[in-house]
Amino acid sequence: MVLGDNEVAQSVDASSRDRRVQVRRAALAGSIGTTIEWYDFFLYNTAAALVFPHLFFPASSGYAGAMQSFATYAVGFAARPIGAAIFGHWGDRLGRKTTLIVTLLLMGLSSAVVGVLPGTDSIGFAAPLILVLLRLVQGVAIGGEWSGSVLLAMEWGDQRRRGLLASFAQVGVPVGLVLGTGGVTLLSATLSTEAFDSWGWRIPFLLSLVLVGIGLVIRLRILETPMFAAVVAEKKTSKAPVTDAVRHHWREILLSAGLRFSEQMPFYLFTSYVLVYVVERPEFSKTFILNAVLVGAAAELVLIPLFSQFSDRIGRKQIYLAGVVLTGAIAFPYFTVLSHGGHALIFVAVFVSLVAHAMQYGPQAALIGESFPTHLRYGGAGLGYQLASVFAGGPAPLLATWLLHLTGTPYSISIYIVLSVVVTAVCVIALPDRSKADIGDVRTYAR
Repeated sequence: MVLGDNEVAQSVDASSRDRRVQVRRAALAGSIGTTIEWYDFFLYNTAAALVFPHLFFPASSGYAGAMQSFATYAVGFAARPIGAAIFGHWGDRLGRKTTLIVTLLLMGLSSAVVGVLPGTDSIGFAAPLILVLLRLVQGVAIGGEWSGSVLLAMEWGDQRRRGLLASFAQVGVPVGLVLGTGGVTLLSATLSTEAFDSWGWRIPFLLSLVLVGIGLVIRLRILETPMFAAVVAEKKTSKAPVTDAVRHHWREILLSAGLRFSEQMPFYLFTSYVLVYVVERPEFSKTFILNAVLVGAAAELVLIPLFSQFSDRIGRKQIYLAGVVLTGAIAFPYFTVLSHGGHALIFVAVFVSLVAHAMQYGPQAALIGESFPTHLRYGGAGLGYQLASVFAGGPAPLLATWLLHLTGTPYSISIYIVLSVVVTAVCVIALPDRSKADIGDVRTYAR
């Protein structure tokens, strides 16, 4: 599926009507593609908190089982930069569309296999080993998916609305969270505990295959983006785009990773670790806290494009920094409410935490994507975005579990959140704001 001369010409010379059609398709493909990817990913997250400890680590204590389960969760994050490098190379060589089809297939098929994987009681130590391998495949696929989905919409659309258009890929995260977590919630509420733990949790994983089919149909109908097609037409693609991105734009890669700390790390505490923490209080069921997360995620469906649209008018960095400040402000009150609050207060705390996330996650796609020239954008943006996964998102539930066990107080986790806020604030301030620049002109990126 190498980008051919005919598709290059179609993309570069698209009429106004054809361009509008492609923009709509690109936005839909970006959002549906990431929805499928994150549906699978959040299924794993929820199962890691509720099912995997006793299914794959039955001989461990409660604490050790949670730690082992979240360790397999972290493995997927460690694989993301590898996926960003692999698919970043091909995304900047062959094009955004082709690469995205491969990542979609990898993610969906690996999740379906998780759905039929026997537990440790059936196949012994091979079960957790295969689980880790599948998690690695998921991480590689996610690592290559994000930048392509963002660029597909951002490079096709009106450049004055880059923030809004790029955010359609970001909307896939709360949609995936609603579908993935919602599916588990529905099944856990309707099935007996024995039935859910035995086979009920597997159903949403197997449904991944249906979603993959839908995603493929949509992505196959899209042309390559005009910006990348122009690079191909002018024979300006890089032979080693990831290497060139690291060599010439290492600063932007590191700053892009750093600006994600206060968005990504708290997010996985707010949506995954919270499932473990709150249910330790006997008056709260896992269904209640899952519903609270679902309501917050549903709100993000509106908030992510809303804050992204604001970033087109006001500027990316201003909106982003407002979200960073809000995250820091709720770090201590959040765990006070989770530890001592009633049902209503916990619902509010979960909701506000995801508002703070939306203020950062919406404008983030364009803010990172705008930091790299077209011929290096897939690899550069992907590396910057996914490097944060190794140091921020992946270890978050694992470190939170360890900190609480070590200190006996959830406020150690609050300090952890505040430190991430400081890192992000410094990086956002240091990163150039190109929200009004011409990102199709290589001179924009001249030193």
